[in-house]
Amino acid sequence: AAMAGGARRLYRRILQLHRALPPALRDLGDRYVKEEFRRHRAAGPAEAQRFLREWEATLIQQQINEDKQNLREKAVYGIQLTEENLNDFRDEQIGQLKELMDEATKPHKKITISKDSEYKT
Repeated sequence: AAMAGGARRLYRRILQLHRALPPALRDLGDRYVKEEFRRHRAAGPAEAQRFLREWEATLIQQQINEDKQNLREKAVYGIQLTEENLNDFRDEQIGQLKELMDEATKPHKKITISKDSEYKT
């Protein structure tokens, strides 16, 4: 029960951080987070703990990026994954990353990239 409460709090904090993203990235990020949390509902205790730990680290990195962004007013999204990070992923997770990359880099997708509502395609 405590794990479930912690997962809900973490889930809400991640979605709150996504509010600062441009609409297209927010939608993509929200869908991804929702799917990931749904997939791990029935995970065993060890896997659930690792899942939450990884998302907590992601959340902290997002907050750091947001703080840096506020200081220099330039949008920076995402983090660079190291080879060590990638080696820890299961084949299913690598497939999910590929799907996410494909979705995020679809041609002709308009994403707001600056505060002045300028669009790039």
